[in-house]
Amino acid sequence: MDYKNILVINLMHIGDLMLVTPALRTLRANFPGAKITLLADKKLRELVEENPCLDECLLLDKKGADDGLLPLARFIRGIRRRHFDLVINLHRNERASAIAAFSGAKRIVGYAKPFFSLFFTKVLENYAMPGTPAEKTLHQVEAHFRVLREAVGVANIDDRGIEMLLPEKAWREAERIYAEEFRPGETIIAFNIGASWLTKRWLGEYFARCADTLLRWGLTVAFFGGPSDEGPVMECIDAMEEKDSPRLHVLTGKVSLGTLAGLLRHCALFLTTDSGPMHVGVAMNLPVVTMFGASPVPTFYPYDGRSILIKTPEECHPCGLHECPRQGEGYMGCMKHMPPDIILKYVDELLEMYGGRPALELVPHPGDYKCRVIEL
Repeated sequence: MDYKNILVINLMHIGDLMLVTPALRTLRANFPGAKITLLADKKLRELVEENPCLDECLLLDKKGADDGLLPLARFIRGIRRRHFDLVINLHRNERASAIAAFSGAKRIVGYAKPFFSLFFTKVLENYAMPGTPAEKTLHQVEAHFRVLREAVGVANIDDRGIEMLLPEKAWREAERIYAEEFRPGETIIAFNIGASWLTKRWLGEYFARCADTLLRWGLTVAFFGGPSDEGPVMECIDAMEEKDSPRLHVLTGKVSLGTLAGLLRHCALFLTTDSGPMHVGVAMNLPVVTMFGASPVPTFYPYDGRSILIKTPEECHPCGLHECPRQGEGYMGCMKHMPPDIILKYVDELLEMYGGRPALELVPHPGDYKCRVIEL
């Protein structure tokens, strides 16, 4: 079927939205004449507003003007007036499912909550979610491709990895901050210590020891993250011995998502938790070393063959829980049992492999998207 007016819905978090971008590329390749619109969370607009595969971004103010049943109903009425002939829902939550179900589109496909699924043309399980049998489990990018194949009829998968183009304003701001904060030629290691769940967070004292070691190696360390990460970052820095180093930079809570992405292009490596910024780093061509706790590795690993994911063989992994239910020594064992020395070994390996060059100087590697997994 030749669709002319397509809406893709993903109203979730940073990482979820970044993992949709290969599907957008594939839709554009298969429907070059269609108008393709993405519905996303307003606060994440910088991640997608310059995506060349899109004709338009619709933005929902989830925590503001569009919060509540009446504003949602008004928003859905606006969607209906656009007369989409295909709606693809790429996250199974209530709000997205409702918007898709009542969009008035000729064909509605994707993931859906019960009841709302009654209004879908075709519903598929998300084979990247916890509980999926091992033989069916897919990376989230591949699960979205499955939706396009089985529900939309797409035959040509155009996978160029995670993509993000920055707004000009974000580029300018990133270059301004880089010129003010850093010296040309510095090898910058980016740190992101925050994560949406406690069970995804590596210990702050471990990050502190890594930062101390990297500074002693003569490298530069830059802490990133959003406003909610400011407290944990300051606790981490308080635990450092090299906290007064002029090569330590704290940009946590001070830059937008777009500016963060621009600054990551100047970094040589990203030491990060399993988080949204991890996927932004991948989009910026930056090698990643990441520590995985609660999340299933096969479905949410960094979509990049140069990156390294480290995990421990805990019996409860992956739990998918926001809080660790274990007690005593077992509490947060998935993170406690990844000591800094092990992590630094792989940081050093990647720095040597790529010469400590910034991401903007590294050659892209299309088609190489399976990261290296180290199980301790």
